[in-house]
Amino acid sequence: MRLTSRLLRQIDSLRNIGILAHIDAGKTTTTERMLFYSGTIRSMGEVHHGNTVTDYMDQERQRGITITSAAVSFAWKDYQFNLIDTPGHIDFTMEVEQSLAVLDGAVVILDGSAGVEAQTLTVWRQCDSYGLPRLIYINKMDRHDANIDMCIKSIREKLEVDPVCLQFPVKDMEGKLKGVVDLINLDVIYWDIANKGKRYIRQKLTEKDHGQTWEKAVNARNDLTDVLSGHDDKLADVIINSNSMDDIAPSSLTEAVKRTTLALKTFPVICGSSYKNVGVQTLMDSIVDFLPSPSERNEYYNCFGDNLSAKAFKVQHDDRKGVLTFFRIYTGKLKKGQKIFNINKEISEQGNSLYIPYADEYESTTEILNGNVAVISDLKATMTGDTITSSQSIASNAKENLMKKLSNPENLQLPPHTLNKISSDPEESASTILGIGTIVPEPVFLCSIEPPSLSYQTALDKALLELQREDSSLRVTNNTDTGQTVLSGMGELHLDIIKERIRSEYKIEVELGPLQIAYKETINSSSKLTHVLENKIGNSKQFVKITLSAYPSEVTNMKSILKLDNNKENASNLSMMRQRQLNSIKLGIESALINGPNMGCPMVNIGVTIHWLEVGRGTSDTFISAATTQCLRKIFAECESSLLEPVMFVEIVCPEDYSNGIITDLTKRRSVVNQICMRGHNKVIETLTPLSELMGYSSYIRCLSSGRATFTMEFHSNQEMSQIDQEKAIANIRGF
Repeated sequence: MRLTSRLLRQIDSLRNIGILAHIDAGKTTTTERMLFYSGTIRSMGEVHHGNTVTDYMDQERQRGITITSAAVSFAWKDYQFNLIDTPGHIDFTMEVEQSLAVLDGAVVILDGSAGVEAQTLTVWRQCDSYGLPRLIYINKMDRHDANIDMCIKSIREKLEVDPVCLQFPVKDMEGKLKGVVDLINLDVIYWDIANKGKRYIRQKLTEKDHGQTWEKAVNARNDLTDVLSGHDDKLADVIINSNSMDDIAPSSLTEAVKRTTLALKTFPVICGSSYKNVGVQTLMDSIVDFLPSPSERNEYYNCFGDNLSAKAFKVQHDDRKGVLTFFRIYTGKLKKGQKIFNINKEISEQGNSLYIPYADEYESTTEILNGNVAVISDLKATMTGDTITSSQSIASNAKENLMKKLSNPENLQLPPHTLNKISSDPEESASTILGIGTIVPEPVFLCSIEPPSLSYQTALDKALLELQREDSSLRVTNNTDTGQTVLSGMGELHLDIIKERIRSEYKIEVELGPLQIAYKETINSSSKLTHVLENKIGNSKQFVKITLSAYPSEVTNMKSILKLDNNKENASNLSMMRQRQLNSIKLGIESALINGPNMGCPMVNIGVTIHWLEVGRGTSDTFISAATTQCLRKIFAECESSLLEPVMFVEIVCPEDYSNGIITDLTKRRSVVNQICMRGHNKVIETLTPLSELMGYSSYIRCLSSGRATFTMEFHSNQEMSQIDQEKAIANIRGF
């Protein structure tokens, strides 16, 4: 399928949206139907057949899940959609996080028989942090146990938001889904199932022809109008002037839904069944009507004026095209072969080819306008989260313009995750807004990786570098004690996919060592120490005297970990410290935090204060870093320390008959049961469980429930272990 220049539309006709949901709710199937009904593809693929457009990786087609986000551009009526299909599995949540940073709106899909599930909560919280307007699509309404009222209730209770239901399903006498009722227009819409849902007809609801359906629709429309008028003053004025809610024009309701959706006051809910080809066209119409265009979002990028500004949200290695970097363009335009300036890294790069993305296919073009998604080949340094423009001078001017606007940041409509990082320093705040990167969660699993022989080590190192650039949640480190290469990731599936990719894409038959839990260490008390380090290298004498203290702290940002002593005597000493010396001390702190005193695990939740620094003439910066590291390691050895283990939020769905056995087993696994509730005929058990107790749990719970229970988990927090559990963990890792 070739893309055409008609896709490069004006900014008000664009919709940059993401498809988000819990695993197996129907994201990829819905995307496939959108492409089919828009005329982009001639036939629909199926996830279980492994032939969908956006699941193009071998591992995705073999497993029937989405692993990497895929960008697709297509036309619907007079609009262009730049759509990103994202993974639903918690192991690949970074793919979702990276995509959200560049979206204008999102479609959150629910399973009509399950309502809000564990991963739905995760993606919803991620959307909240970016302030994204959302449309909720309740899928799988063809199932006999699908219940739209239950879904609406779960949205209110679990997401704690105000949903506005714009549709409800219509079924025949046998309970089969035929269509949906449109409450805004009081229409019933029927799909021609025999024609793959390509044709659909609208009928006006009347009391004479539709009886109970008409009565239900009128009451639901009045409820909708009532809820909207409570959030929208303009609609309230219309109702007051007309003295009735029955005569409100559809256009007034549509405009009110959009205003409250963009203000994040309400979230429109529609329904259908993508697999049965019902409701997808009305979903696309709703995206046009209720989700924002690029001109209605990201106001703070206007500081660039008409110049180029864009953010990288994905890096991919292609066998033929090399390194491909995906960008969302906010202002200006990108040209083929254009020189760009990376604001984060403060370097210039020369781009090569320019493409419009279509999953794993790309159409070459010479120019892409603002609001669109673009792909540039052969960039060497730009990574996910980096912001680019045309030159350093444009970046400096944009920063100055933004600093002026920051005198009143409330008017900038900044997303919450950015607004929370605004400081009293306008220059620092402007840098944060323009260069904000994605926060990468800490890995919970680690294992060693070995090539088949030493001759493959260089090739393996190159493969891991490329995979790290693509996937920022993958960590690769070298264990100095054993000489092994260690992979750290978000879950068992995550690391297994990495192994398969290295084998299939790079043709290296690697082996992974046994999975281990990514424990952390922290200190429970504070200590202060002075350390002197001196040495003579040639004719140069190296001398550092440094006084540091370390203490428990919840701060995780390296900029905030280090504080300077404000005591009058010490402050006068520290005022003589140069910036490069301060940077060397920060490097020394980072080095000290890599290995803890108990098990060599990374140190977290620690604050450091520098009280005194003396540096001899001609002392190198690396010597200052070494003195800092040695001083802190002595402090950590003196302090009381403890081990932290990753604790997971676990949601188990099982038939009621098996719930008692599962709960009994969970108590043996040190679980804390938060909530038990019913979902249809199943029980839903929500717990906090240490990750070490969940190794191999998927197989065990299948045996315990005769294969009828399912569970999902996501990282919750690192929590301190008891002395007995800590001793067991140390014995397991050390082997004695």
